[in-house]
Amino acid sequence: MSPSHDPRLSLIEAWLRSLPPELALRLDTLQPASSDASFRRYFRLEAGRGTVIVMDAPPPHEDVGAFVHAGGLLREAGLNVPAVLARAPEQGLLLLSDLGHETYYQRIQAGLDDARLQVLYRQALTALVQMQQASTAGLPPYDAARMAAELELFPEWYVQRHHGVTLTDKQSDALQKIFRLLSESCATQTPVYVHRDFHSPNLMVCDEARFGPNPGILDFQDALAGPLTYDLASLVTDARTTWEEPQQLDWAIRYWELARGAGLPVPADFAQFHCAYEWMSLQRNLRILGVFARLNHRDGKSGYLAHMPRVNQYVRQVARRYGVFAPLLRLLDQLDQATPTVGYTF
Repeated sequence: MSPSHDPRLSLIEAWLRSLPPELALRLDTLQPASSDASFRRYFRLEAGRGTVIVMDAPPPHEDVGAFVHAGGLLREAGLNVPAVLARAPEQGLLLLSDLGHETYYQRIQAGLDDARLQVLYRQALTALVQMQQASTAGLPPYDAARMAAELELFPEWYVQRHHGVTLTDKQSDALQKIFRLLSESCATQTPVYVHRDFHSPNLMVCDEARFGPNPGILDFQDALAGPLTYDLASLVTDARTTWEEPQQLDWAIRYWELARGAGLPVPADFAQFHCAYEWMSLQRNLRILGVFARLNHRDGKSGYLAHMPRVNQYVRQVARRYGVFAPLLRLLDQLDQATPTVGYTF
């Protein structure tokens, strides 16, 4: 897209030209790198002997200060996160070190063999345990009230807007009881650093020494101080990559053993821990169904629809196992028979 059609691109190029010449930036190589579900987007360009990343996080929609703070906590904990090379917070711009060209997700989509996959995910589990020992200073709390508010996205956007179904009073009451149970139960866990989206699209494969150790960790600007099981749930019930239950269980056991060895406050009984992270995954995936529906209908980002069946199955996996979630399972059966609403709301 040309600067004339993208005013922020002109702003980015002007800012890059103002940076010290020792950075050796080659503006003629500036190319889109990626975008995400928010207003943020990323560009890559050559600099010296390597490449660097520009984060474009337009105010007032985004706050680069949160990214810098959350990343600083991870860096202090010894994790591999992008270094901030230059910043213009008032303009919503950061120049970051590059951690590589492929995410775990991209590598998996390209046909990663199982032996290499297991190595990468064991490295991710080690990084997760390390991350949960990071400071949570200055991070907002991820408490029961916030979890309950997030769950309201499910009836509003997934049930009503996406499927066109109006809940009965009985269904609504049953859903609210489940929401309270999930939120209050998950909130009893000891707070740790919670990335919020610790899964394959935000983990970089760092094959080259210059990129640092595996995994490179991205997209941590929404970090909170919250439940210990949240990021494990993100990893093993990945919204963009299907992991069957035996694989989920294998990684959960490996995490639990690492966490116990590190002195993290996980239950001594794995069965108790397994229940806790499954309930956490249910909270997360119900929210994600609502988020993906909103991204489609409000923001016109229809690509997220492809991931809904996977997330639906993750929700069903947990709902089937615990009798208390039977009303939710009945609702899902009803929704799966309803025709999703098409079109956009702006």
